[in-house]
Amino acid sequence: MAVLPARVLFGAAYYHEYTPAYDPDLRADERLKTDLDLMVEANFTVIRVGESVWSTWEPENGRFDLDWLQPVLDGAHERGISVIVGTPTYAVPPWLARQYPEITGEHATGQRIGWGGRQEVDFTHPAFRHHAERVIRKIVARYADHPAVIGWQVDNEPGLHLFHNRGVFQRFVDHLRDKYGDVETLNREWGLVYWSHRLSTWADLWTPDGNAQPQYDVAWREFQARQVTEFIGWQTGIVREYAGRDQFVTTCISYTRRGVADDELAAPLDIASGNPYYDMQDGLALPDPTPDHHEQVWKTTGVWSMYQTADWMYSSRQEPFLVTETNAQSIGFPWDNRSGYDGQWRQAAWAHVARGARMIEYWQWQTLRFGAETYWGGVLPHSGQPGRTYAELARLGAEFDKAGALVAGLVPDADIAMVYSTPSKWLMQKYPPLSTPDGEPDPAAYHRIFDPFYRGAFDAGRQVRIVHARQLPETAPDEAARRHPVLVAPALYIADDATINWLAAYAHAGGHLVLGPRTAYADHEARARHEPAPARLVEAAGVWYEEFSNVKEIPVGGSLNLPEGAAATQWVDGLTVVDAEVLVQYEHPHFGRWPAVTTRRHGEGRVTYVGTVPNRGLAQALATWLTPATVSGWRDLPRSVTATSGTAPDGRRVHVVHNWSWEPTHVQAPAHLTDVLDGTTTPRGTALNLGAWDVRVLVE
Repeated sequence: MAVLPARVLFGAAYYHEYTPAYDPDLRADERLKTDLDLMVEANFTVIRVGESVWSTWEPENGRFDLDWLQPVLDGAHERGISVIVGTPTYAVPPWLARQYPEITGEHATGQRIGWGGRQEVDFTHPAFRHHAERVIRKIVARYADHPAVIGWQVDNEPGLHLFHNRGVFQRFVDHLRDKYGDVETLNREWGLVYWSHRLSTWADLWTPDGNAQPQYDVAWREFQARQVTEFIGWQTGIVREYAGRDQFVTTCISYTRRGVADDELAAPLDIASGNPYYDMQDGLALPDPTPDHHEQVWKTTGVWSMYQTADWMYSSRQEPFLVTETNAQSIGFPWDNRSGYDGQWRQAAWAHVARGARMIEYWQWQTLRFGAETYWGGVLPHSGQPGRTYAELARLGAEFDKAGALVAGLVPDADIAMVYSTPSKWLMQKYPPLSTPDGEPDPAAYHRIFDPFYRGAFDAGRQVRIVHARQLPETAPDEAARRHPVLVAPALYIADDATINWLAAYAHAGGHLVLGPRTAYADHEARARHEPAPARLVEAAGVWYEEFSNVKEIPVGGSLNLPEGAAATQWVDGLTVVDAEVLVQYEHPHFGRWPAVTTRRHGEGRVTYVGTVPNRGLAQALATWLTPATVSGWRDLPRSVTATSGTAPDGRRVHVVHNWSWEPTHVQAPAHLTDVLDGTTTPRGTALNLGAWDVRVLVE
């Protein structure tokens, strides 16, 4: 069984093969020595190597060059730096593309992806698999016994494209034949009588790029994600034939990729890994200046969204995770250069560790002088000389060294759990229930509903655990009610009967179930249910509805302690009360006939229905009402301060307190605390001081 070191791994992706000597008189081996020595001075404990250079490993078909990495591994081992080796299958060499043009991926049927980027290949094609397997076996067999190697990363950020190649489509048809048995069953389950789409034979099925049937779309997206999961599982199996028992296997996940179902993708791995990128400077300021409708894509803006990404990574396996890539300097594009303010590297890294990260690894060590990512800043700038970023990270490395095993593998606290539904997200990307401000369909609609509930909890100082809908049945409802007393389920549009029954049983067993818009409206095939909404939950919730409406913003009032400006946005469910208590009402001549928020006792627990997308004020008030006391015990925090808590492997309670602001401040300690980094103590009830952009790591 793979064993991770009893410390937070800290380092960067290192590509010595990318890095020519910046001084013409300095040999490559001297540059390697310089780099590794600088890493030691910064307390780096890990590097990731090799995943992007298949054409270096195999310059021509069947001719391998495997020795070039040896000096890097040897030098790292001599200095006590561990190494994660990557398989290079996401970046295909030109000779393979030239000799096997049929492996080119297709964006739409017959429309090939152009070469010159990465991940342009249909990774299900037998020719690709043959060559991929060969190079994987060569690399892993060569270096599995090297004492520096602690783990393997298979591929890199999989799931970028949805492939429409004929072979992929035919396997999709085979999958449907296996699942449904015959075309008449498929006709019935997908409602293909609509628009004369009834199939008489499997050969009648049209290709997905012309599809307008929601049921087809969900099945296609699930199939595509299954191909990615199978591909990563296939590679994992090959690597494990050679890897040592104490070496882990992972892949780095970019969580917003279209072909990713992260809970399924992480299942065959030893540990989940992710690549959280985030805006620095004022993008990490509190109070949060981020607009309510700012779209979060491959990088995030706002402290709340960075925390959400960390909680998403934890959710993949409901276990601590690795950060395989994150900001060193500016990220992305030549026109968007925003390196952090002093202290922000510490803040972001400690935030991820507080939410369960067991490794912080930056992309990358040396800023490139060539290629598409020339201005994706590394630990060192283009000059190769240590600067401010290096100094900031060296300080952070010393802190991780001092904190040691205490913070490696923290299990983060959760005041509120939230149900995440990848199939519902897929459906809403093509058939969104919300529109953009200019009236166009909003492909980010799922997160437009989910995120305000998360952000409200964050603004209220509550910590969140994200749970995938598929993970719910893994825990008995009564145990889940004890572990997560509050469970919020917004936008759970696609839900089978078993999942809805589980939610009702959770509330009956003592949990507080919070239902949000679009939850339980459709079944497992994305078909709107026949019964009144929320389907199968009307009795438990004490409300039902048949009418709903898109809106812009409506003021609300009621018995909750609502701030000025609290409002409903984007959606209204026309709730009819059966026997529920009304907590919040719309202040509107038409929509005022319906309540916005209701609650009702159900068995030993409670069901609260939120029939709208809350704005920040309403969402924060709801989170505060749902959880009057926090697990961490911190209270009355200034608006620029967050307090994140968790349990260390040895059972001790750890608190990580941030001040996301230029203004120094202080908070009141809820317990007797010792600073892990400087040894100072703060008695219970006394002031804990925080400087500008500061973070304190504390143990009870």
